[in-house]
Amino acid sequence: MENGAAPTAKPVIVAIDGPSGTGKSSTSKAVAAQLGLSYLDTGAQYRAITWWMVNNGIDLEDPTAVAAVAGKPEIVSGTDPANPTIAVDGTDVSGPIRTQEVTSKVSAVSAVPEVRTLITELQRSLAAAAENGIVVEGRDIGTTVLPDADLKIFLTASPEARAARRSGELKGVDIHATREALIKRDAADSSRKTSPLAKADDAVEVDTTDLTLPQVIECVVTLVREKRAGR
Repeated sequence: MENGAAPTAKPVIVAIDGPSGTGKSSTSKAVAAQLGLSYLDTGAQYRAITWWMVNNGIDLEDPTAVAAVAGKPEIVSGTDPANPTIAVDGTDVSGPIRTQEVTSKVSAVSAVPEVRTLITELQRSLAAAAENGIVVEGRDIGTTVLPDADLKIFLTASPEARAARRSGELKGVDIHATREALIKRDAADSSRKTSPLAKADDAVEVDTTDLTLPQVIECVVTLVREKRAGR
């Protein structure tokens, strides 16, 4: 093989879904980096369009108003797992999209069908352009965005474990409040009419409640390698 490439190193599309706090982002980035794949955080794209709408004074309680401007911002995602980037109209928004204001409003924006259609098209084009394969993480990747993905994984964890992790990421945040916010977000994402958060029928479920991050990463890397070897 040229450049010493392994004979099993075929392009592979991996869909990783699950609610917040299950370790999706950390796991997906690490797996992509370890296996030489591209990486896409689809949640960042929804946060980016939400940030744009907040900054432009759009009434997020009005789905018609949100739909009317959904196509205006240009969202560009960098797919290097070592340095994933997200920009809106040429501005780096990787920091601003993580604010509590955006977090509290992203479910409402992402529930608007016109928004999901636009972002889904963007996600599919990025996946198709990844020559070596890609790890795409989100909430509807295996069910809606990439239903033909080579491997689908659904990460879960108890609300308590997820709240503890999220509170650890956001220093000084109350765990009880975080847990309630996560449960509320789950309900909103799981009950929306368009592409709800759901486990694909052919997805492998991985409960991360009692696993360390390295253990979760090892588990997913093994699943990807098995899938590659079996193709």
